[in-house]
Amino acid sequence: MALPTISGNSSGRGICQGRFTISTVLANEDDTHNIYCQTKPTDCQTGPTYCQTEPSHCQTEPTYCQAEPSYSQTELTYCQTEPSSCQTGPTYCQTEPSHCQTEPTYCQAEPSYSQTELTYCQTEPSSCQTEPTYDSLTQSNIFHLRTFGYNTIDAVPSYEHYANTRVPGEEERGRPTLADLRCYIMDMGQHPPPLYENRPDGELGKEERAIQLTGSKLAEEPVRFGWIKGVMIRCMLNIWGVILYLRLSWITAQAGIALTWLIIIMSVIVTSITGLSISAISTNGKVKSGGTYFLISRSLGPELGGSIGLIFAFANAVAVSMHTVGFAETVSDLLVDYNATMVDPTNDIRIIGVITVTILLGISLAGMEWEAKAQVGFFFIIMISLANYIVGTIIPASKEKQAKGFFNYRADIFAQNLLPNWRGDDASFFSMFSIFFPSATGILAGANISGDLKDPAISIPKGTLSAIFWTAFSYLVISATIGSCVIRDATGSLNDTIPIGSMDCEGLACGFGWNFTECTQAGTCKYGLSNYYQTMRLVSGFAPLITAGIFGATLSSALACLVSAPKVFQCLCKDNLYPGIGFFGKGYGKNSEPIYSYLLTYATAVGFILIAELNVIAPIISNFFLCSYALINFSCFHASAINSPAANWGSSIQAGSYNMALSYCVGLNEVDDHIKNYRPQCLVLTGPPNFRPALVDFVGTVTKNHSLMVCGNVIIGPHKEKVSEICSSGHIKWLTKRRIKSFHTGVAADDLRSGTQMLMQAVGLGRMKPNILVMGFKRNWQSDHPQNVEHYIGVIYDSFDLNYGVCIMRMKQGLNISRMMRADVDSSIVGFAQQASTIFQLEQGRKTIDIYWLFDDGGLTLLIPYLLTRKKRWRNCKVRVFVGGQMNRMDEERKAMITLLRKFRLGFHEVHVLPDINQKPRPEHLKRFEDLIAHYRLNDGFKDETIVNELRKDCPWKISDEEIKSNKTKSLRQVRLNEILLDYSRDAALIVVTMPVARKDKCPSTLYLAWLETLSQDLRPPVLLIRGNQQNVLTFYCQ
Repeated sequence: MALPTISGNSSGRGICQGRFTISTVLANEDDTHNIYCQTKPTDCQTGPTYCQTEPSHCQTEPTYCQAEPSYSQTELTYCQTEPSSCQTGPTYCQTEPSHCQTEPTYCQAEPSYSQTELTYCQTEPSSCQTEPTYDSLTQSNIFHLRTFGYNTIDAVPSYEHYANTRVPGEEERGRPTLADLRCYIMDMGQHPPPLYENRPDGELGKEERAIQLTGSKLAEEPVRFGWIKGVMIRCMLNIWGVILYLRLSWITAQAGIALTWLIIIMSVIVTSITGLSISAISTNGKVKSGGTYFLISRSLGPELGGSIGLIFAFANAVAVSMHTVGFAETVSDLLVDYNATMVDPTNDIRIIGVITVTILLGISLAGMEWEAKAQVGFFFIIMISLANYIVGTIIPASKEKQAKGFFNYRADIFAQNLLPNWRGDDASFFSMFSIFFPSATGILAGANISGDLKDPAISIPKGTLSAIFWTAFSYLVISATIGSCVIRDATGSLNDTIPIGSMDCEGLACGFGWNFTECTQAGTCKYGLSNYYQTMRLVSGFAPLITAGIFGATLSSALACLVSAPKVFQCLCKDNLYPGIGFFGKGYGKNSEPIYSYLLTYATAVGFILIAELNVIAPIISNFFLCSYALINFSCFHASAINSPAANWGSSIQAGSYNMALSYCVGLNEVDDHIKNYRPQCLVLTGPPNFRPALVDFVGTVTKNHSLMVCGNVIIGPHKEKVSEICSSGHIKWLTKRRIKSFHTGVAADDLRSGTQMLMQAVGLGRMKPNILVMGFKRNWQSDHPQNVEHYIGVIYDSFDLNYGVCIMRMKQGLNISRMMRADVDSSIVGFAQQASTIFQLEQGRKTIDIYWLFDDGGLTLLIPYLLTRKKRWRNCKVRVFVGGQMNRMDEERKAMITLLRKFRLGFHEVHVLPDINQKPRPEHLKRFEDLIAHYRLNDGFKDETIVNELRKDCPWKISDEEIKSNKTKSLRQVRLNEILLDYSRDAALIVVTMPVARKDKCPSTLYLAWLETLSQDLRPPVLLIRGNQQNVLTFYCQ
C-alpha cells in the first residue's frame, strides 16, 4: 500500500517519507532499529541514522515516543496532542496543525524527526526515507499493541520472519533479538559510524596515511643484534631474575645446600636439553620473527608450533608479573624500613607493581633499540651487585650483621646448612623446585626475538648455551657461599649476646657468642636464611648495590618477558591458526612492533600482579614452562625418531570406533550453519538424572535419534569434596537402563548459576554443542532464600546472553522425586535402581497438545511439540495452535496462521484465535497475584532511582513501586493468560506456552518468577514454557 509523504513545518527543516514511522514531540523516548542519536544541529549520514532533539533517548528496537501531553508507542500506537487525538488505528500525527488518519503513524515536531526503520538523512535540506517495510498488517507494531494491549516489542508470529523475500539493496526486517527484548536503552556510543560516512579531515585516512608513512620508511634498516647483545646478555638477564636475589637463600635454608644444588642441576639439565633442541631446530633453515613458535611451526608443523607458542606466550606474560612482584616486594620492604608504607605491604606491592609494569610497557613500545640499551645497563648493574656480594662474604661481619645471622665463612655453618630443614605445610623438594625453576626459564629470551638477530642460526645456540653455563655457575656459587656464611635463625637484636660456652643456649650461634634459642624454639625469628628474603643484601659489602641489582634483575627480566610474549604471539596470530585473534598480529613501525599484543600481555601481567605473592605465582609459571619445554623437546625427538613403533591404543574395533566418531565430529565443522541443519540440542539441568525422571523422559523423547542431549548436574560445594559425585559412572548406567540416549556431565560450583554457566560454556564438542537449556520450574521459590531465586532467574538470563533457547517444565506434582528415593550416586545403586514411571512413558491416546504461540521466538515453540508428536506414544494427539488476535479480524488472522503452518509442513491444522486476550482478569485472580508479590515489594513510594538502589542494595530481588507500575500491564497479561489456559486447556495432555522475556535491570527476579508462577499455576497437564533465541529454527525453503 502506498503511503503519503509527511512534510515538516514551513521552515523546511526536514521532509520524511516511509512506512510505519513513529516520532516524538517533546521529551520523547525512542526505541528504534539501527539508530544513531545526535543532538542538534542534526548530523545526517548516508547510512542508518537517527536524528533527534534533546532531551530525547534512542534505543535499538521499536520506537517509544512521548510528547506533552501526547505519547506514541511502538506496538499499538496511541498518540494524543493538542488539540488532536489519535485512536487505536494506525495514524499520522503532527503537532501544529495535527490530523489523524487510519494509516500507519507518523509523528513529527520541530526541530527533530525520527524513524523506526533504516533512515537515510541529509542535513540542509534534509530528507529521510525508510527502507525496509512491513507489508502485512499482522506484522505491524500496531497489531502487537492492538492484540496484547501493552507496549511489547515482542513480535507476533509472522510469515515474513521466515520468508526470504527482501528486495535487493534493502535490509531484511525480522523479529527483535534477545538483546532488544531484554534491554531498554542501548549505549549508542557503542555503534560505530557507517564506513561510508563523511568524516572530518582530521579523521580521514588515518590508516592509509599510516601505511604510506610506513612505506616511506621501508628503506630504513631495522635494528639487528649479535649473539652477545641479542642472545647471551638477554638470556642471562632473564635467568638472573627475582629468584636469584629474593628466594635462592630461602630455598637453600629449606632444602639445604646439597638439595639446592640438585634442584639447580636438574633445572640446568632441563634447560640445557631444551637449549640444544632449540639450537638443533634453529639451525634447520632460515629463522624469522616469532621465536619459539616460528622455530617449531616451520620445522615440525603448525600443530605443534601453535600449541607451544600459545603456552609459551602466556607463560612469559605471567613471568612479567612474577619479576615485577619481586621488584615491588623489595620496594615495599624498603618502605617498611623507613615507615613509609602507602596502605599495607600487600596492597603496596600491587600498587607499585602496576605502576612499574606500566613504565616497562612504555619502554617496550619505544622500540627494540631502546629496550636493548636498557638491558645492557641492567646487565652491568647486576654484575656489580654480584661482585659486591662476593666481596661482602669476605669482609668481617659487624655486630649488627652477626645479630642477623651472618658470621662469614665457617665450616660448621656449611655442615649444618648442607642438609634440608623443611618448614611449613607445603615445604618439600618439588615445591622448592617449582619455586626455583622459573629462574632458569630465561633460556629462550634470545630465541623469542629471532627476527631481530643478525644471524639467528648462529646466535641462538651460541648465546643460549653460554648463558646457561654462566648463570648455572653463578647459582651454584651463591647457594654454596650464602649457605656457608649465614645460619637459619636469628633475632637481629644486639642484646642477644652471651659468653661463648654458656650452658643454657642451644644452636650453632651459641658457639659464636649469640643466643637465638628463644626465637628459634618459638618460630618467631625475623632474620636468618629461613626467615629473611633479603639475606643477600645483608651479606653484601654495600647493601644499596644489592638493592640496585635486585632492581636491575627484576626489571630486566620483566622487560625481556614483556618483549618476548608479544613477539611470539604476533607470529602465532599472523598464521591465523586461531580465529578472531588476527588483529593482535598487526605490526607498527620499522620493527613491526605488535602494539595490541603488548597491550594483551600488559593486561595479563596486571591480573597476576594483583595476586601479590611471589611464592604463588612462581609455581604457576613453572607448570607452563615445563609444558612448553616438554613439547619443544618432544618435537625435536619426534623429528629424529619418526620410525619409532606406535603405542598400543586398545583394540582395532575401539580404535576404529573412536576414529570414525572423531572424523564425523570434525567433519561437522565443514557443514555451514543453516536453518535446515538446525537440531534442538538440549542441556538438561536434571541434577542426578534419577531425581527428575519426568524431565529426562520428556527431553529424551524429543531428542531420541535426532539430536544431542546432555544431563547436567551442578553439585554445590568444594570441588575436592565433590569429586566422587562428579566422576560417578552410576548416572550413565541409569540412563542406559532407561534407554535414554544422553551424555551426563557434572560440575562442582558455589551455586547453581555459576555451575550452569560452566556447563553452558564448556559442554559440547564442535558443532555437537547444546543450544537449548531445559530446566524444571522452581516450585519452592516463595519459601526458599531470595538469593537462590536470584540464581535461578540468573540462569535464564545467562542462557539468553549465551544465545541459548530456554525451556522450563512445570508439573502439578513436581519433578523432583529425590525425597521418595535414596539420594545415592554410587554406581552400584543408581545404575541398577528401580526405574520410576512418568507420564511421558505412557500412551497419550487422543488428547490434545495445546500450543500458545503468542510471540514469534523463531519457531522453537512449534518445533518441540512437533518432534514430540513424531514419537509413538504421542502421535495420536491432536495439536491445537492458539494465537492472539482481534475480534474483527479473526478469520483473516486464522487463515494467515494456517497458511504459515502449512508452509512449515508440520501437520498442525487446528488454529484458534484468542480475541479475549485483552480482557481484564478476574478480581480474585488479580488479588492472588498481588498477594504473591506483596512479600517482595520494596514499598519505596516512587522514590528516585538512586534512593531505590540504595534501599535494596542487599536485597536486589525487592520490587520497587516504579517497577510495579511500569510492568503492570505485562503482569495483568500473565494473570489473564492463566485464565485462558484454564478455560481452553484444562484437559490437554501437554500445554506449550511462549515464555515472556523480562527487561534486563527493569524486572527483579521475584517479579519475573511471579509471572511464570501465575502463568502456569493450577494447571493439571504438564506446562512447558519455551522461548527460542529469536533466530529461525523453521523454514519452508529447500535450500
